[in-house]
Formats: sequence, C-alpha cells, structure tokens
Amino acid sequence: MRIVKLGLIQMRCSDDPAANLQKALENMEKAADQGAQIICTQELFTSLYFCDTEDYRHFALAESIPGPTTELLMQFAQRRQVVVIASLFEKRAPGIFHNTAVAIDADGRYLGKYRKMHIPDDPGYYEKFYFTPGDLGYRVFHTRYGNIGVLICWDQWYPEAARIVALMGAELIVYPTAIGWASSQDQATNQEQYEAWQTIQRAHAVANGLPVAVVNRVGVEKDMRFWGGSFITNPFGRILYQASHEEEEVIVQPIDLDQVGYYRVHWPFLRDRRIDSYQAIAKRFVDPSA
Repeated sequence: MRIVKLGLIQMRCSDDPAANLQKALENMEKAADQGAQIICTQELFTSLYFCDTEDYRHFALAESIPGPTTELLMQFAQRRQVVVIASLFEKRAPGIFHNTAVAIDADGRYLGKYRKMHIPDDPGYYEKFYFTPGDLGYRVFHTRYGNIGVLICWDQWYPEAARIVALMGAELIVYPTAIGWASSQDQATNQEQYEAWQTIQRAHAVANGLPVAVVNRVGVEKDMRFWGGSFITNPFGRILYQASHEEEEVIVQPIDLDQVGYYRVHWPFLRDRRIDSYQAIAKRFVDPSA
C-alpha cells in the first residue's frame, strides 16, 4: 500500500486578509503535526468570498503569483516537508485577474499554478466580473507524495475536467471550493443542493478510479451560509471522511494511492472508452435535426 496522509483546512474567514492567512498557517501546522503530507486550503482562503457582489474595490485583494503569500507557503512546505495546494486571487497584469491554485512540493519548490477554467455567473457568485478564464489548460502536479490533479469549485460540475486530469496521470483530484446556501432557501432545497454537489464529485472518483478530496469554507458571510461538508472519497466514491456543515475542521485522512490501480483493473472504464465515438463532446450542442 502507498499510504499518504491528506490534510484539508475547512475554516471561517474574516475581512482581514492577514488574519485569515495567519489562521490558515496555524491550521496547516496542526495538520502537519498530525502527519499530513499533502495539505489543501479552501478556495480564496485569504478573504471573505467577495464574488457575492460586483465591487471594483475587491480587485485590491489580488496579488502576484508567485508573490508574498506564495513565499510564506513555500517556507512552510519546506520546513514541514509537506506538499501545499493553496487557492489565491491572482493579479496577472493590470486588468487581468484569475482564480488560481498554486502547487508547492514538499521541499518548498514552487511547481506551478492552475487557473480556474469554468467561471460561474449566478446570483451570489458573480465570478465573471472578477476572473479571466484559465488559459494554462488542466494541470497535474508531480509531487513527492503523488500526482495531484487540481481543479477549483465550479470545475466540480464538469466530468470532462476530471477525466482530463485523470488521463494526464493524476492519482488524486483536489477541489478547493467556496459554495453555500442562500439564507432564503428552505431545508429541502439545501439538502438537495448539497447531495447533488457531493454526488457528482463521488461520480468523478468512480468514473476515473481515483480518490477525490473537496475542501469547502464554512460560516455565514452576508446572505450566504457556506455549507462546509468537506469530504474525501476512495477511488470508488466511498466517503472516507465528511466534515461538519457548521464547524471549522483540520482534517487529516490517510488514503491509499495504490487503490487507483486496483479499482481500474477491476472496473476498467478507461480500458473500454470508445474514443473514436466522442467527437460530439467537443461541440457546444448537438442539433438532432442537423
């Protein structure tokens, strides 16, 4: 067995970026103390989720990557010998911003970045106002402890993204996330939304035969109650750990990366793909009358 310990940091955020960063680093220390070898933050962990409004002042939260936060995370990764995946608001150039995850190896080396590809624009999630869609393609980072496919939040709903990083050699997919319930919703709607969100990501694990880890923020921000519920699955979608909907948590869960081979042999979905028949998937819509 090739066991690695995966750490997820589910936390509340405030309007003080420095305090959020310090809190995250303290929680990452706790995860490392528990033996975590890979640690992943939630989406945009240094701030409140500012995309609930379209406000030009929020662009001041963005930073260069690599930049000050990346440097602190690199120092932490080197000192504790852990891999870090962290979600940041990237200022690429004047007027060009991205929702970006950085990958740092366990020796403190900066491995690169993934820029979120799927950008939502919905009530409470006005991300197209802030973020230019990713242009680096899908990324798999080859780290000391395994090959990690990194996707971000809205990417979760797209099986194509999960499939591509699996085909690129990912042994694990991580999703930094910020999603929650509007205060106006009833409990039945809340439950349905959470279950759909979890189900589709468990399905990515099954279809691709690899573990999936999702780390979400928690707490109330304005009219949104972020639902936490961070979770980790094995390669057949079985829940290994699920966090609370209300509480902050430092999660450390062992996962067996050798199970990827086992499940792919016994459930050979990749073997039986009919790649000669999938041309329509690259179209926006297929007109049945054409």
